[in-house]
Amino acid sequence: MSLPCGTANYSYEQDMATIRTRLQWALFVAFLLFLAAFPLLFPSRYYISIANLIGITVIIVTGLNILTGYCGQLSIGHAGFVAVGAYTSAILTGKAGMPFLVGLLAAGFAAGLVGLVFGIPSLRVRGFYLAISTIAAQFIIIYVINHWSRLTGGFVGIDVPLASIGGFVFRSEMSQFYLIFAVAGICVFFARNIARTRLGRAFAAIRDNDLAAEVMGINLFYYKLVAFFIGCFMAGIAGSLLAHWTGSITTEHFTLGDSILYVGMVIIGGLGNILGPIFGVVAIRLLDVGVTRLSPTLQSTLPGLSLGFTTGVAPMVFGLVIILFLIFEPRGLAHRWAIFKASYRLWPFPY
Repeated sequence: MSLPCGTANYSYEQDMATIRTRLQWALFVAFLLFLAAFPLLFPSRYYISIANLIGITVIIVTGLNILTGYCGQLSIGHAGFVAVGAYTSAILTGKAGMPFLVGLLAAGFAAGLVGLVFGIPSLRVRGFYLAISTIAAQFIIIYVINHWSRLTGGFVGIDVPLASIGGFVFRSEMSQFYLIFAVAGICVFFARNIARTRLGRAFAAIRDNDLAAEVMGINLFYYKLVAFFIGCFMAGIAGSLLAHWTGSITTEHFTLGDSILYVGMVIIGGLGNILGPIFGVVAIRLLDVGVTRLSPTLQSTLPGLSLGFTTGVAPMVFGLVIILFLIFEPRGLAHRWAIFKASYRLWPFPY
């Protein structure tokens, strides 16, 4: 593995370290400082809310990347597992009066356990057929939520109290920003380390050739279920943050279109790469914001276009971007970043 000139590995700890050189530390500290100062640099509630949505989506897509990018198990119903986490946290904190941290962890475990149930078919089916089963999970979860109205509020939805830790209530967008990105950082760090363990190597072996992996002694059923649990656990954590951030939730927050959007973010960012979800989420969310703000201008410039056409520009652009990436850069933005790093020797690892 290539290292910057003058840098060598003299111990196992050095070989496994993510940050090695002074330049890398400087860039990392600069990024943390920018993240900490973001609400001060962009005090508008609009920009902070966009950043909060990006942070929540990073957690969702990071979990999906572990499931799909590393283990090769395609899921097109991930928004359903986000809904499980959101409603679990909302019910525990709003109706049962439990602390936010209890609701947060319970949301992750509830979504993970539901993911285990719908991950069982992965032993027998794969690819397109597994995708169909996860779509079924999306519709089943949403159906149960809508019709279990005594507990979930049904089609009306449910109000969610503000998140609080130790008496401190996260009331403002700024305070929620630090909460969301702290959790997102923990999830990314967790995923980063999973990828380098025996578990991560087993995931990669299953993704590349599950028959060969089974011959090598890898328990396919066990590792596939673990991948489903981890991916859905992160979806549940993100669902809890989403519920407490928005203040009220309905099943309209968790549509099949959102599930497809998450898959697109993984593809655009780069499958099987730790930075892929971050690049994909930031690119798509900012693209969505740009297209949404451009739509009124497009309508005024071209008055002959119907209102329905301009409101549908965002999905059209998203679909076009997916097609272009599949054709010209199937390895995603993370691959472009790896090439840039290699050219300027910024970082020793390709992820």
